[in-house]
Amino acid sequence: MIDLYTWTTPNGRKASIALEELGLPYTVHPVDISKDEQFKPEFLKISPNNRIPAIVDRDNGMSLMESGAILIYLADKTGKLLPKSGEARYRTIEWLMWQMGGPGPMFGQVHHFVKYNKGKAPYAEERYLKETHRLYGVLDRRLANHEYVADNYSIADIAIWPWVSRYEWQTIDLNQYPNVKRWYVAIAKRPATQKGYKVPKDVGDVPIPQ
Repeated sequence: MIDLYTWTTPNGRKASIALEELGLPYTVHPVDISKDEQFKPEFLKISPNNRIPAIVDRDNGMSLMESGAILIYLADKTGKLLPKSGEARYRTIEWLMWQMGGPGPMFGQVHHFVKYNKGKAPYAEERYLKETHRLYGVLDRRLANHEYVADNYSIADIAIWPWVSRYEWQTIDLNQYPNVKRWYVAIAKRPATQKGYKVPKDVGDVPIPQ
C-alpha cells in the first residue's frame, strides 16, 4: 500500500496516473496547497521541500518527495513503465529529466505570469511563452517518428502529459503541434489517465482539444 500526498496539479497528477497505470493500491491524503497545508510540520517530515507529491511505501516505510524520483521508484518497484537496463532505460530517463528541467518549470512560469498575473510583467510573459513554444516544438519533432517519447509508453509520457493538459492555461493551440495533439489525446483516453486526473478530487473532465 502506498500513501500518496497530493493535490490537483500537474506534478501531483503524475503520481496518481502512474499509480493507476501500475495497478498499485494507494491511499490518498489531500494536501491543499491553496491553504498552505504543504507547510504543516507533519508533511515536512515526509517532504522536506514542502512540495507535493510525496509518498510513503508501507511495505518498507520509505518516504519520497519529488515527482520524478517517485515515478522511477514506482516503476522499479513494479518492473513496469521503465526498462530495467540498456539504452531504453536511459532514453526514458532522458525524457523524464527533460520534463523536470523544461516543461515543468517553464510552463509553470507561464501559468504564473500569463494566467494569473497577465499584464503585470510583459517581458516575463514574452520570455516564458517563447520558451514554452520552443519546448512544444521539441516534443512535436520527437513524436513525429515515435508513438511515445521513448517508443513504448513509459513514466516519461506520464511526467510530460499533465503539463500539456494545461495547454489552455498556456494559450497553446495544440493544432499547431499535431504530433503532440495525437499523443496527448491517446494518453487522455487511457482509463488510468482518466482516473488519476481526478485525484485527490474531481475538478472537471480531462481537457480535449478541438
